[in-house]
Amino acid sequence: MVNRQSILLVDDEADSAKRLGELIGSQLDVNVEVAENLAAARKGIARAPQLVIADLQLPDGDGLALLDDEEESKKRVPVIVMTGVGGVNDAVRAMQNGALDFLTKPIDVDRLMKVVETALRERASQDEAEYLQRQAAADFTYRSMVSKSPTMQRVFDLVEQLGPTTTTALIKGETGTGKERLARAIHEASCDHRTGPFVAVNCAAVPEALFESDLFGHEKGSFTGAADRRKGKFELAQGGTLFLDEVGEMPLALQPKLLRALQERQIERVGGSQAIDVDVRVIAATNRDLERQVRRGRFREDLFYRLNVVQLELPPLRERPEDIPLLARRFAERFAPRGKPAKHFSAGALQALMAHPWKGNIRELENLVERISVTVEGETIEASDLLLGAAAPGAGKRVAVDLSKPLAQLLAESSADLEKRYLERALAKARGNVGHCAEICGLSRRSISAKLAEHGLDKKQFKALPR
Repeated sequence: MVNRQSILLVDDEADSAKRLGELIGSQLDVNVEVAENLAAARKGIARAPQLVIADLQLPDGDGLALLDDEEESKKRVPVIVMTGVGGVNDAVRAMQNGALDFLTKPIDVDRLMKVVETALRERASQDEAEYLQRQAAADFTYRSMVSKSPTMQRVFDLVEQLGPTTTTALIKGETGTGKERLARAIHEASCDHRTGPFVAVNCAAVPEALFESDLFGHEKGSFTGAADRRKGKFELAQGGTLFLDEVGEMPLALQPKLLRALQERQIERVGGSQAIDVDVRVIAATNRDLERQVRRGRFREDLFYRLNVVQLELPPLRERPEDIPLLARRFAERFAPRGKPAKHFSAGALQALMAHPWKGNIRELENLVERISVTVEGETIEASDLLLGAAAPGAGKRVAVDLSKPLAQLLAESSADLEKRYLERALAKARGNVGHCAEICGLSRRSISAKLAEHGLDKKQFKALPR
């Protein structure tokens, strides 16, 4: 459960301060602590409120002293200054010292509410962004892979167990989940083969006519175009690891030769007659259901069992959303322009990233971050920079012109329809949380509640939506 935001109200007029604090607390659903002097205010600030509202004239000093304290302590809590004296000089002095805003007494409550609401919303966004940035900076790195997903941690544990062995492994996962990177992690964890080469073969990219030669090599003159003896991938990986990516795409006719190589640890070049011993650890990967391929006769059952000695399954990115900020930050650092710091993601941008389905998984995220690292000019990446997702229903369509209706009525109906669809999407993203929905919409909780009632939207219907 998210803690309520808190405000420190500093005013020596105890009764009016109490009434104002109760009004703010009830209307904005926040905790309000009241302090009557600087000494009490400093204790209150130590409890890290999200906002301070302070009178300039206090019994034991000037309220602007709190701004100096903020600078020294690096807390950077926004401060709204009030005074019964007013005057341009006080306003200028307050703003020059870092005040968020300046209000004169008697307080215009409506204006105060707007200022406070905006300040709290911005502070919540800032706090969330800082939290996620701290999480991204934390040490969740394993052999160049980053994750704090419990599922991925179990995969990493299995990699460590594979290290002292030469066991063949099969990695399963959707396209773009990082299967080759995991294979490299297994190679690096290997006791016997990590000093040897890591050789990768994309079985889906090799033409069938060249597959056998590519994997096992060939002798000079063994076929048209074979002008020289050539080593295959097995020999090139000698003493190291051979990674067979998308092994389910291997031609059925060549699968017995791969099976023999795995069983005998020997190969023969195309056109050759000499058996060549190979000391190679084999790791295969697939985005297909190999068991189904076996049942359909498209993959040999004995080869499947030989490859599937130890199976590691990589979850899609949508099932490990806690890793998205980590990966986004890592990619932003990688693609930062030379001599410039990596761009930061706003809280809204991180929320948008975590809500995206990522059908292309980590590869899609990497490509996105590379693009925005080049195209976004500022230091902060906002949600609008990401260009994620499809347009809302009806987006891009022209409103039908009905001359039987007055223009004002037609505009009102179109606006109401757009507002309802916007609220539905915002509620879906917020999983029915009205406070979160209000942040997305840039409105107050009261306004959102009123609009939900106006459009007949029930927040409970959005709480059970699948993530």
